[in-house]
This record gives sequence, C-alpha cells and structure tokens, in this order.
Amino acid sequence: MAHQHSTGTTELAAGLRAVMRGEVEFDAAARALTTMDASNYRRVPVGVVAPYDADDVAAALAVCREHGVPVVPRGGGTSIAGQATGVGVVLDFTRHMNRILSLDAGARTAVVQPGVICDTLRDAATPHGLTFGPDPSTHSRCTIGGMIANNSCGSHSVAWGTTADNVHALEALTYRGERLPLTRGGRDLPHHLRTAAEDLVNRELALLRTGFPELPRRISGYALDELLPERGRDWARAFTGSEGTLGVLTEATVRLVETPAARVLAVLGYPDESGAAEAAAGLLPYGPLTVEGMAKDLVASPAAREALPRGGAWLFVEMGGADPAEAGAAARRLIDAAVADGATGHTLITDPAGQRVLWRIREDASGTATRLSDGGEAWPGWEDCAVPPARLAGYLREFRSLLRDYGLRGLPYGHFGDGCIHVRIDFDLLTAPGIARFREFSTELARLVAAHGGSLSGEHGDGLARAELLPVMYGRELVDAFHAFKDLCDPDGGLNPGVLARPDRLDDQLRFTGLPKEPVPVAFGYPHDGGDFSAAVRRCVGVAKCRETTASPGQVMCPSYRATGEEKHSTRGRARLLHEMLVGEVITDGWQSSEVADALDLCLSCKGCRGDCPVEVDMATYKAEFLHQRYRGRRRPAAHYAMGRLPQWLRLTAALRAAPLANAGAKVPPLAALAKRLGGIAPERPIPAIATEPFTRWWRAQGRRLPAAGRGGDGGRDRERIVLFPDSFTNYLAPEAGRAAVQVFDAAGVEVTVPPRPVCCGLTYVTTGQLDTARTVMRRTLDHLAPALDAGLPVTVLEPPCAAAMRTDIPELLPDDPRAAQLAGAVRTFAETLEQCAPGWEPPRLDRPVAGQTHCHQSAILGEAADRRLRERAGLSGELSAGCCGLAGNFGFEKGHYDVSAACAEDQLLPAVRRAPADAELIADGYSCRTQLDQLAGRKARHLAELLADGL
Repeated sequence: MAHQHSTGTTELAAGLRAVMRGEVEFDAAARALTTMDASNYRRVPVGVVAPYDADDVAAALAVCREHGVPVVPRGGGTSIAGQATGVGVVLDFTRHMNRILSLDAGARTAVVQPGVICDTLRDAATPHGLTFGPDPSTHSRCTIGGMIANNSCGSHSVAWGTTADNVHALEALTYRGERLPLTRGGRDLPHHLRTAAEDLVNRELALLRTGFPELPRRISGYALDELLPERGRDWARAFTGSEGTLGVLTEATVRLVETPAARVLAVLGYPDESGAAEAAAGLLPYGPLTVEGMAKDLVASPAAREALPRGGAWLFVEMGGADPAEAGAAARRLIDAAVADGATGHTLITDPAGQRVLWRIREDASGTATRLSDGGEAWPGWEDCAVPPARLAGYLREFRSLLRDYGLRGLPYGHFGDGCIHVRIDFDLLTAPGIARFREFSTELARLVAAHGGSLSGEHGDGLARAELLPVMYGRELVDAFHAFKDLCDPDGGLNPGVLARPDRLDDQLRFTGLPKEPVPVAFGYPHDGGDFSAAVRRCVGVAKCRETTASPGQVMCPSYRATGEEKHSTRGRARLLHEMLVGEVITDGWQSSEVADALDLCLSCKGCRGDCPVEVDMATYKAEFLHQRYRGRRRPAAHYAMGRLPQWLRLTAALRAAPLANAGAKVPPLAALAKRLGGIAPERPIPAIATEPFTRWWRAQGRRLPAAGRGGDGGRDRERIVLFPDSFTNYLAPEAGRAAVQVFDAAGVEVTVPPRPVCCGLTYVTTGQLDTARTVMRRTLDHLAPALDAGLPVTVLEPPCAAAMRTDIPELLPDDPRAAQLAGAVRTFAETLEQCAPGWEPPRLDRPVAGQTHCHQSAILGEAADRRLRERAGLSGELSAGCCGLAGNFGFEKGHYDVSAACAEDQLLPAVRRAPADAELIADGYSCRTQLDQLAGRKARHLAELLADGL
C-alpha cells in the first residue's frame, strides 16, 4: 500500500472529517507526535484520527479503504518493539474510547473500550477486592487495547497469567469493515472466515500441536494454536498478541482476579545475577504473586541500595494472604527456603509505602537501563526474550558471553519467575558498521533463545524488532501458516503493514536515521550528553511515565500533561517534536518551528522530568535552549521583557525607592490593566506587591559587615560562617523570609554574611531563553561571590528555584568556568545549612500540623530530606504536597496560561490545603507557591524560616 501524495492526503483528510465525530489531524505536529513509540523505530503517518466510538472506527476504515491507505491502531504508545509506530492513518484510542462500560463483580468481568488505562480498570475493580491481573511496568499509562495487541504480562504473571489468560471476549473490525465477535468457538464470526481458519488449522494440525515451545511467556508470532479443536478454538486468545494486524479492537470483555487482602514483599539477596536466576524457579511452589529479578547495576541511588539486603542481585517476591499474619507466614516460609538455597540476605516489607518505594526501583528499570553508569546509551530491541524458568541461569550466562563476544554491554533484569529477561544493550545505531553489528548480534541471539526452547518475545511482542527472525524460532513452515492466517483476516494487508506477517527488516526505519551527524551549536553544555543536543533529545525512549494521569507520591512530572491530557504537553510529546525538528522531515523549519513552540509554551519549566523521568529528560533546559535559538536577534514576547528581566526592574524600583508608587499603581484597575497588557501578563492575575524595604537594605541597616573568611570568634566559641544569598525574590518581594532566616541562624550560632553587591542566579533569564544575558548575570555573580567561594563558605539560598539554578543551570551554561562548579557544590538550602553548620542545635518545638508545597525544583534537583528532618525536630507534622503549584515563576503570570496554571494547582496543592486541619500552618519555601496559594486560595503560606523564627 502506497503513501498518498499531498492532493490524496487532503482528500483523505476531508473524507474522514465528513464522516467522523472524533478529531481528524493531518498537521505536522500530530504526525510528529506519533512517529515513534518506546522502541528504536520510527515510521511517519499521513494523519491521526481519534475515533469517538466503534461507528467512528468503522467510518475511518471505510474512508482509508477507499483511498488504499493502511491503518495502525495505537494506545498509549509504550510498545517497545515498534508496532505502535505510525504508518498511514493512526487511530488514537486514548482520547475518547477510554471508558469502562460495565463491571460485574459477581462474574468477575469488565467490559472496556480499548483506550482504557490499565490502572483505571484496576482502580475501578479494587473496591470489589478484584484487579486486572496483567500489570506491565507501564500500568499507569498503557491501555488495555495495547495490552491485548501485545499480549502484555507484567510482574504478577506467575500468579495471574498473561493478557491472553485474562481475555474473555473481544469485538473487532477487519480492514474491510466486517465485525468480528471473537469468542471461544467463534460461532458468531463471519462464516467464510471461520471455515477458512478451521481449514487452515486442520491442514496444519501436527505442526500446530508440536511447533510451539512450552513456556509461560511465549508471546512471539500468532497464537494460531489457540484455534486447535482441543483448545476450544478460542478466537479471543488467538487474536490477543496480533499487534493490530488482524483487526481493530473496539471493545473487550476481560476477566478480573481476586486480590489477596494482605500482601508482603520479600526481597532476597544473592551473590550475583546467576544465583538469583537459579533460585527463581525453586520459589514457584510457594505460590508467589511475583518473582522479579534485578542486579546491582540497575540500582543507581545510594538510598535505594541501602533499602536492599546484602547481595549483588535481588529477587522481589510478593506473597499474599487473607490477612497480614497469613501473608507474613507465607513469606517467612519462602525466606527460610531461599536462605537454605543460598540467599545472602533478606528483607521483609509489610508497610505498603515501603513496598511502593522498592517497586518503584524495579519499575523504573526500563528507563534507567537506557543510560549506563558511564553515560553510554543503551537501547531496546532485545528487551524481553523468555526461556523456560529452569533454563534461565544457563541462558543468562550464554547471553552474557554473547555480549562480550560482540563487545556490547547491557543490564538484564525482569520476570525471573517466568524466565523473561529485559535488557537494553549499548548498540551503536547511529553508524552503518554499528547497525550491521546490531543485525548480526540479533540473529545470533535469536538462535541462542531458540536453542534454549525460548520465545523471542516474552512480553512486548515482535513488532519491527524481531518479526523478521521468527523463522529462527518457529521454522519457515509455521511462519508460512502465520502469513496464511494474516491473509485470511486481512487480505488487503491494510492493518499495520510490516509487522508480524511479511515483516520489515529489523535494521530498517531506525529512529536515529536522519538526526544530525554532528552536534548542533547550542548554548547549554549538556555535560551528561557529551555536549550534544541531539543526544539529550534521544534520552526520551518513550516509556511515557510523564503521561501518568494521577501523580505518584512525591512525583512532579508532568503537570501540564495532567492539566490538558494532550500528548504534545507531555515530556515525551515535547521530546518527540524536538526529535522531529532535528530530523527535519515532518517539522521542517527548525528552531522557528511553530509546532515545537506551541508544545513548549505550556511547559512550566518545573524540572519535574529531570527528577522523575527514569532517563532524566530535562525539558526545562531544552525549552530554554529552544527559546534562546528561536528569538536570537529577534523581537521577543512582551512577557520575556517584563518577567524575564524581573530582577532588573526590581533593582531599579528599589534604587529609585519607587515601591510605594508601584504598589499604589497596581491597585488602580485601569493602570494595572494597562501594565499587564504591556507586559504580557495574564489579566486574571493581581500584581504582587514589592517590598518597600529590600532585605539587603535591612541588612545594611543592621550595621553588619562582610567578615574575614573562615570561622570567626564569638565569645571564644567558633561559629560556622555562611553566605546568605539575597536572591531577587527574597530580596525585593519577600524580605521577611530573609530576616527570619537571619534570626534563626543567629539563634543556631551560625554567622551570616551577605554579599555587598547585587547578585542574581539568572533564573528568570534562563526560563525565558535569554541565555546570553543569563551568562553575563551569572559571571557577575561569580565575581561577587569569588572571595566566599575561595574561602570554602557554604552559600545558603532560601528560594528553591534559585538554588536549583545555581546547582544546575550555572555550571551547564558556564561549563568552562571552574567557579560555576565550585558554586554548585557550595549551594545549600535553609534546612541543609542548619543540619550541616549547626548539627547540635534544637529548633523550637512548634507541635502543630502543616500543609503546603515542596517546591518542584526542590523535589527534582535539591531534595527535601533535610527539610523533613528539620520539620520533624520542630514538631511539625504532616506531608507537604509534591507536584507543581502551577505558578512556576513567570509561567502562571504569562497571558494565556492562567487556566492551566490554576489546573496545576488543583492537581495536588489546593486539594491538600483544603483537606488540612483548621490549625495547620501552611509552608511553602518558594515565593511562587506562596503567591499561588494567596491568589487562588486566599491563604497565606510562609517560608519554614518564618515559622521557626516565630517560635524562638
């Protein structure tokens, strides 16, 4: 089937719009967003449609059929083998066909549309003591339709099986528009299809009965053996795993399983990966819900390592029971057996919160494994081979040997209890020799898997990555039967061509083809990507953690996606658009791309992705880079001059002592409206008051001077000295926080110094992409702080985003200035300063509940452990909200952003404040967070320093 030229594409789009209720999008942005999934592959669609219902699907198929255009169904786009990449017209089921139609707790079934998110179904089943058994690591954003297409599994498959084991009946449409009621027996199928399929099966009875390996995770190929008469000719199971190549799913009736009332997690340590693999199969008789394995290579953070028992590899084994005692007893029996079998250590976690922490380590591995410890890139492609569990250890040893023979590296982990291994390998997919080695290695590995009686895919499907090698696993005769089955169901070849049947070559259509061969000139240093902006953009592998619709505890990413639900406002969507900008095929105007600008416009620069994304995509930096390049030598939006250069305006106002006049003018509606219109400020926003006495003026009035470097005497007692950084927000807008901090530090015996000249971290210039000015400001700040840095003094920053900018943006914009790294290492938050410089000081006991916001930059860059400990010591109980307040510096003040800003506040912060006890103190160390609470909730929050100062 040929792609259409522009005239044909226009006619196709018009034809679709004439008959469909859902959106029809043939613009560059929509196409760019669906060129890739979470694989190594890229295919460019001609358009994207979002069907409203099954009738819309039928209408879309009819128009595409008339124009000879192929169709690819797509769910969450998290497939790792390339089967969800676009070609022809992509059907996006996540926008409208995402409802649970019914849930029958008695029958333990649910009827769902294909775009339902896995966790949405699980959440709906939970009140009935039920769940949907399959739970891949992307369960918070993958769709049931995608899981059926791939026959997904997940960590609980040792107990609850694959998706095929949990499918009861399906409704689908063929490319020709025929309805397929897919049930056991298939009695309601079109007669011609049912009889032809039975004839095919009857001709190949012996082959179908002997040609499939016996193992729990056999996902590769078509499940044609499910149509054997002794298996009841189960068409729903045969369709599951067909990757959108046989029909388009419109509805599914799935089975639900009973969940144990109590669960505990046993983490077992082993000397190495082989030891864990050998032990896994021996644990299955104890009835575990999961047996997951991973080695120490994938445990990056020291905190995570401390949470795990002694060993070089671990098994995560979940046990269930009718109550905690029964679950714990089952786990202890399993632990005793594991210790007798060579486990080096064990931990039993009964606390659900503690279990979530450890499960997050395992679930993030799919992204973590993409970046090796030395910064090297690793890729999927051989992500999920499976062998019989009893043969896993031997297979892993030979797999490691094969990696060494090819000079490759990878970090295996996965479903050890099912014999399924995930691994990302550092293939060179950028050069012709590297791609040739990728192909040769893939062929050898396929032979190794087949020799162990395994499946090329044990969870994610074959897609573009492995289907070419199915003859190695099944033999040519059985693969020919697969092709015959495809031809019966899709004689026109209109559904997802190039996948599974008559597949494309595994080394064609790689997503890196077309990217610049040399690094493009950029402003940031990108130290973790070798200075290469393309490599930074390549970080996004598409696992789409940013598409979670409900934030996990402590998670920031991605507030704009949760507010709008649009792919282009997710971190992944923005990364995809930047990728396509660099390729230049779909998005052709480079840094002037309106598609990229539109997507980045609602990025809050919250840095949440840098902290929450498993591969640390830093969209805030990419946005700053894009704005810098886009507006270089060009007129900027008014907000860039008004709020991007806010420190200049505040300094000028203070120098002229004009704050009272400015504040009075802001209260006059016509003057305020004019100022907001000229400054590109949202008309819904009140203009905050400027302090009449900046913090630095108050400081000078105290008669304090910059003392000599080092420690100083105070009545014969040494005192730690620090530099208190007067950031623009604290200095000009919230000096009360600075005064309070000085009071607390005095009480704690910490000697405070303040730079004698104005300093600025450059944050507002960075977020608006004024990077040349930012560097000038940053160098001036380094000059002013040089004596303190040379003396080794800590630099305490009260405003979290300013501290984050000094830790990350300054060294990445000034990579050749050693003082930048020196400053980054010297930066301390308020709580870190007290903990390090006054470890014996006891804060006043306030003994009251708190609510409020941990600043998004603090969560992502700085960490909040010291703040938690300080609050606990002060008797402040309760959790602060994670996420982003939605104001995000200049973002929430910019015209056109108010609604999204408010929606972000409603995501976590405002509901938490409403739930807080009436006597709760509201804490928000970020000026933006305090302003948002004041303007949207009418509540006054304070910096932690202010609360402690009040209690002295």
